[in-house]
Amino acid sequence: MSRLSVRKNTLKTLLLTVAFLIHAMAYAQKQTALKLWYDKPADANVWEEALPIGNGRLGAMVYGIPQRGELQLNEETIWGGEPYRNDNEKGGAALPQIQQLIFDGKTGEADKLINETFFTKTHGMAFQTAGSVILDFPGHETYTQYTRELDLEKAVVTTKYTVDGVTYTREVFSSFADDVIAMQLTASKKGALNFTVAYNNPSEHRIFKEGSRLVLEGRGTAHEGIDGKVVYRTYTTVKNKDGKVTLTDQALKVSDATSVVVYMAIGTNFVDYKTLDDTRVSRASGKLDLAEKRSFKTAKKEHSRLYYKQFGRFSLDLGKTGVPPGTTTEHIANFKTTKDPSLVTLLAQFGRYLLICSSQPGGQPANLQGIWNNSLHPAWDSKYTININTEMNYWPAEVTNLSETHQPLFQMIKELSERGQGTAEKLYGAQGWVAHHNTDIWRVTSPIDFAAAGMWPTGGTWLTQHLWEHYLYTGDTVFLREIYPIMKGASDFLLATLIEHPKYAEKGWLVLSPSVSPEHGPMSAGVTMDNRLAFDMLTRTALANEILEEDETYRAALAAAAKRIPPMQVGKYTQLQEWLEDKDDPKSEHRHVSHLYGLYPSNQISPYRTPELFEAARNSLNYRGDLATGWSIGWKVNLWARLLDGNHAYKIISNMLTLAHGKNKDGRTYPNLFTAHPPFQIDGNFGLTAGVAEMLIQSHDGAVHLLPAIPDVWSTGTVKGIKARGGFEIDMVWADAEVQKVTISSTIGGDVRLRSYVPLTGKGLKEAVGKSSNKLLHPIDGTTGLVSKEAHLKGNHLKNVYEYDLSTTAGSKYVFKRKGK
Repeated sequence: MSRLSVRKNTLKTLLLTVAFLIHAMAYAQKQTALKLWYDKPADANVWEEALPIGNGRLGAMVYGIPQRGELQLNEETIWGGEPYRNDNEKGGAALPQIQQLIFDGKTGEADKLINETFFTKTHGMAFQTAGSVILDFPGHETYTQYTRELDLEKAVVTTKYTVDGVTYTREVFSSFADDVIAMQLTASKKGALNFTVAYNNPSEHRIFKEGSRLVLEGRGTAHEGIDGKVVYRTYTTVKNKDGKVTLTDQALKVSDATSVVVYMAIGTNFVDYKTLDDTRVSRASGKLDLAEKRSFKTAKKEHSRLYYKQFGRFSLDLGKTGVPPGTTTEHIANFKTTKDPSLVTLLAQFGRYLLICSSQPGGQPANLQGIWNNSLHPAWDSKYTININTEMNYWPAEVTNLSETHQPLFQMIKELSERGQGTAEKLYGAQGWVAHHNTDIWRVTSPIDFAAAGMWPTGGTWLTQHLWEHYLYTGDTVFLREIYPIMKGASDFLLATLIEHPKYAEKGWLVLSPSVSPEHGPMSAGVTMDNRLAFDMLTRTALANEILEEDETYRAALAAAAKRIPPMQVGKYTQLQEWLEDKDDPKSEHRHVSHLYGLYPSNQISPYRTPELFEAARNSLNYRGDLATGWSIGWKVNLWARLLDGNHAYKIISNMLTLAHGKNKDGRTYPNLFTAHPPFQIDGNFGLTAGVAEMLIQSHDGAVHLLPAIPDVWSTGTVKGIKARGGFEIDMVWADAEVQKVTISSTIGGDVRLRSYVPLTGKGLKEAVGKSSNKLLHPIDGTTGLVSKEAHLKGNHLKNVYEYDLSTTAGSKYVFKRKGK
């Protein structure tokens, strides 16, 4: 072999080695960064491959297709219909007969009469797409070196590819600073950008030009006899540094440019659930005026800064395998083999990303799909299902340090409390307010769908628990005073509608009727879910009354009613009963586990205070199985965490991390990390995020429990910025699945009780004695249980715990380490 050949081979080897190292470094970077990334565009026909962006109000799904860039758009107030009510005037008169039918066991007749008298022909309006902005690039059908990614730390989607030696880059975000969607497109060769911008929209619309902008004016659709009155405008404009921009009546055309920014803004006529105002539609144009005045670089930096102020408060590292995970799609597909904990970290943080991007103060709460929807007729109308799904959306809000994302939900609860007063009066002849199992942007509060799903009068009761939880996390008595009337109204409804069950007259039990155990079983009275919600509502309102020094007579009435709520019962299969009657089917694997509300998200069931109920809840959860729909998996992760079984909780997480793609109907995570019911429901994402947090910290049961349910596979890790009730922020480092170091930051002061599986040492720690003095950490007293004579309790095998008390001052930090390490 000649010297020249040797040199060529050596150079070739060197270049290959360098290329391999660069590739390996890129993989390593992808593995450690909080990014979703792919080496091919989304399939134009698979929405769940596109990447979501949002700023709370404006959302988009980014496909990243070189020859046809699509941004499918959403604005949170584009819904079908107009302000309306759905109360049936016949309901109140029929109520006594319905209740008697249920007490007599004639549940089929009750169901029929409820459908005739409590329901109308309107079952909620749909959240709807704003259509798409389409960017057509002639000649970009053949490309190389393709990548696209969503950076969770910057909230920016970037697409890169090469055509004929020219590298094209697209960066897009929904701005937290300017309230517009901005996309910068650049070419590595001067004058190489040539494309057109147009609209695609399935609704009634018209397109026209206005100044330098292309405008689409659309309208929400009519539905179930309610006229579509939401009007919106989408404005699109192009800001170029060179080349030429041409505007026609149907499109924008960019020619011979090197770098341009495409801006999109949407305005609607929605003011609030009662009001539409056409003068508001064109206000989005003014947002473009302001956005165009600053450079894309500055705008992107300010957007990411504002977003990261929320996202960056919480960080998580559950460990890594050391093996490059590949693309996000491959990462999911291979999880069963790799068990890579970094994917769980990514999915948990993705849930926080979605909550930030779909729920911001002043806006609407995240609906069944957050703010992302490509249809005029999405599954379940993408409404607010308030018998679990909407509540689950906000389970991560406080614990993962995103308290302000809770505000839109609080506003909706306030509006439902206003709207629900009329429903309480018409259907039940009751004071206070009520909401059933579903609502929409118009805040309807009467039953929706049909009796077996919709005849559930405690949707508002459950939502109201979020107000109390926010108080427990913040200790904010000003907030508590503001929302106390909502709590009181929810309790007033219960005081007015709870009735004595004739079959349990000797016990004096008060029940709600008619109702159902959500989406499971016949019409009933006194289902476990209702009982536990009523108990929480009455006792928590009484506590708020005491804290605020309100009327003592009313407080006594609340306490008296709470004592008459039926207790939880352990049935013949040593299960937690779902109904007053011991009729659970241990072979049922129904997706709803509503009777376990007392375990999570409530704190009525405890391994220390109610061990028999704790064991029964575990048995019920085992009976229901580990496989379920996406949102049900999310709930089960939290339930197993509350059962202090980290390995089982991790097993449920593994069931979530199965790829939902193509013909695989059993997968629960789509390529873009959306979770699958199927189809897509965002509550699975939020439930999973909350579940991971619940495995790392719990503060519902009298103490701040450190690593209560850590699985063996997460043997080492760190978490920073996780929140506990009482206004405490926690940083933790662990090894061998045991706490090594914990830092407590106190935001409001007060005592904190720490619970740990290992002994701790540090300045100020004292061995715990008696009950914690911090009432924000107290579980509510009064939970009791009855045990069937046929039950076979075996007891619980709990780890020994160490408990310490610490006195804190607001703004101070306290550091403790594992004793003896």
